[in-house]
Order: sequence, then C-alpha cells, then structure tokens
Amino acid sequence: MKKLKCFKAYDIRGQLGEDLNEDIAYRIGRAYAQYLNCQNVVVGSDARETSEPLKLALAKGLQDSGCNIVDIGMVGTEEIYYATSHLNMDGGIMVTASHNPINFNGMKLVREKSRPISRDTGLDEIKLLAEENKWKENIRFGSYKKKSILKDYAKHLLTYVNVENITPLKIVVNSGNGTAGHVIDELESYFIEAHIPVDFIKIHHQPDASFPNGIPNPLLPENRQVTADAVREHNADMGIAWDGDFDRCFFFDENANFIEGYYIVGLLADAFLKKNSNETIIYDPRVYWNTEEIIKEYGGQPVMSKTGHAFIKERMRIEDAVYGGEMSAHHYFRDFNYCDSGMIPWLLIAELLSLKRVGLSALIKDRIDKFPSSGEINFKVDNASLLLEKIESDYSKLDGATLDHTDGLSVAFPTWRFNIRESNTESLLRLNIESKNDCLLLKNKTNEITQVIKTNNNRLQEQV
Repeated sequence: MKKLKCFKAYDIRGQLGEDLNEDIAYRIGRAYAQYLNCQNVVVGSDARETSEPLKLALAKGLQDSGCNIVDIGMVGTEEIYYATSHLNMDGGIMVTASHNPINFNGMKLVREKSRPISRDTGLDEIKLLAEENKWKENIRFGSYKKKSILKDYAKHLLTYVNVENITPLKIVVNSGNGTAGHVIDELESYFIEAHIPVDFIKIHHQPDASFPNGIPNPLLPENRQVTADAVREHNADMGIAWDGDFDRCFFFDENANFIEGYYIVGLLADAFLKKNSNETIIYDPRVYWNTEEIIKEYGGQPVMSKTGHAFIKERMRIEDAVYGGEMSAHHYFRDFNYCDSGMIPWLLIAELLSLKRVGLSALIKDRIDKFPSSGEINFKVDNASLLLEKIESDYSKLDGATLDHTDGLSVAFPTWRFNIRESNTESLLRLNIESKNDCLLLKNKTNEITQVIKTNNNRLQEQV
C-alpha cells in the first residue's frame, strides 16, 4: 500500500504528478464519500490550469460512491464554505493550491455546516481509505449539476455592513490573477445600482492560470509593490490584495504602506465591539497585546486560541465568538459559519473609514506606536525542538518572565514579549516579538533572540 504524501495537518496539497494527480483525486473523492457516508457534496476550483481536471476526477470519485454533486465553478475557498451551508449540503471540497508554486495543487475539505476536516477530525481516516483504494459497492451513481451561488453569496457579504454608511471611497483591488475578481465585479454592480460611492481600481483582475504577474502571495514583499504603486498613482483611500483563493486579504493605507495583519485584527475587533460590546473575540498567541487591549476597552471577552484555522474555528464555536483573527491575515466570522473570509474584512474596514472619517493610516498609527511588533521572522534550523527547549531554559530564568504554551513558547515580560513556535510543515522556527511603546527595545530584543537562535543552531550542528 503506497503512502500518500499530499495529506497535511489541515488540508491536502502536493506537487503535481506523483504527489497529486487525477487518480489520487478520484480516490480522495471515494474516500471522502465513504468516510462521511454523504449524499450531497459541493465542489469548486481555483484558477490553476490543473484545478478543473482534478475537480472533475474528484467529482467522479464522489459520484461513483453515490454522491450527488453541485459544481459551483471557478471560485474562492470561502464560496465553498458559504455554499456548503447555504445549499444544506453534507460537505464541500475546494480544489486549490492558494499561494503555493505553480507546480502544486491541493484541496480543502469541510463537512456539514462547513465544519473543517483536519488531521484530528477525519483527514487521517480519509487518507487511509484513499491509500487502501478498496471501495464498498454502490447501487447508484450520483448526479452532477452546475450551479452559481454568486448573487446569494454577494448579498450575504453585504449583511455585515450598512452600505448607507459608506462615503465616497477609491479602492485599489489586486486579485493577483486568482479568483477574487468575479466577486468584486458582483459587489461593484450592487454598489452602482444602490448609488454607493465606491470606485474600484482593478489590477491583475482576470483569472490567469499562468500567473503572469507571479504567484498571488501578498505576504512576499516583492509582490506588494504593484498594489502600493497603484494606490499612489490613483490617490486611493486604501489598497487590498488577495492570495489565489482569496481566503486571506492584505491591506495598504492611503500612503501605500503595507499593514501587518496583526493591526487589522484589532481594527475588526473594534468594528464588531462598537456594534455590541459584550461579544467574545478569538485571537492567536503570536502577537496579541494590541488586540487584547482593544477588546477589554469595549468590555468584550478576549479568548486566546492555538494558531491554525481548525483550532480557531473550533474555539469560536465553543465560545460562540462573533469574530476571530490571526496575524497571518485569516479572519473568521460567526455569521459566516465560523469560517474565514477575505471579502468581509475589507467591507467592514470601508464602513469603519466612512464612519470615522479618517484615513486608514490614522486608524492604526496610534496602535502601531503603542504596540510595535517585529512581524513573523522565520529561521531555517536543524533541530527546532531542541532549540525551543534551549530558548525556554534561558528566558524562563529571567526576572519577571511569564510562560505560556498555548502554541509553541510564549514568554512575556512587563514591557515586551515573544512567541516562538515550530512550523507544522518545515524545520523552521517562527518568531514574533512585540513591545509596549518602545521600538528600540523591540529592535534590541529581536537582534538578541536572533543571535541566540543562530548561535545555538551552530552549536547543535557541531555536536552532530
């Protein structure tokens, strides 16, 4: 029995060919259907050239297992989340590699009510069934039909804001030649019809499987310039860039400065708590002082969760949280089946800009000054777990240190703190540091911990 390498902690992704191909996609469809014993499944795919044939092979596997298929076409991942619940399906599968290299593809799986399927909730069992490649006999062959949910989905997006609050705005939107463009077009049609004064400047707007402007990953600094340039050129109020399946969105202020996702989490917490102060907000432990302070100022309930969409979604359901945010630009919403969306955030921020009548830079400047952060710094190391033990040993002994192991290692002092954690997929340590109103302290501590990591990594190598 050959092991499948494309199954990861939260989803399926792998290099095209041996890791993931149409035969494996077919087997995944069979395994998914057999594990969930489902009758109706919605499928969709991103803009990559291989996504459509992989989706059709997946659908064939589902149909051979007796499942009826609704194919919603070339979409973003959140449209699958929406359709699964909106159409009352037993599950949904999105074929996407998001921001991975062009020779990769993958799948994101949910079950009824858009609940995520990850390693702890069935993905390992589906993997085993796909590897065994032995199927129960079925007495029926499932149906297949295509259906657009775009109009209903766009109407749902607009329920998060009062569009009458929106004042004239000029917004640069960069779809990265992925799948966000058709949603922007639909929202734009509604705004025009309702006389909502939003002017969209569209760049890299059309889906293009060749990604002529590079893989859509706005986290890479080299991919940000085109959005920043367009904001300057058009004197826009803000810029927004999405990854390939648009479940993450990234913001630029009116001065074309890229805004770290951490501060957007604070803004969205602010937006929700202004409407109802007694709500619970979920956040991850990498950096959170700014978010926590905003939540407490409004009388909300701050709750920390382990990083990762499966953990955030599970904790949101437990707490009935209205919103959850990660510094990595994933934003989760209770009324969106506790799922992440890359469209809802910019609508909320557009409304916030209109209500406060200030620029985006003014909304976040004081927060950045008060809680400066390093951004995530990645270190390629040879033994991440041993390095983590060494860092904990060193810093736990210092005066005033408070430790937390919600996710990796967090160590807090009165004026600064850091979180360091192992990557789920690579031999990397991911470091985040923040301080209280002290950029120099932040710089010094970043340099200090960087040196600790590099020195101890070299020592561990020498011992081998």
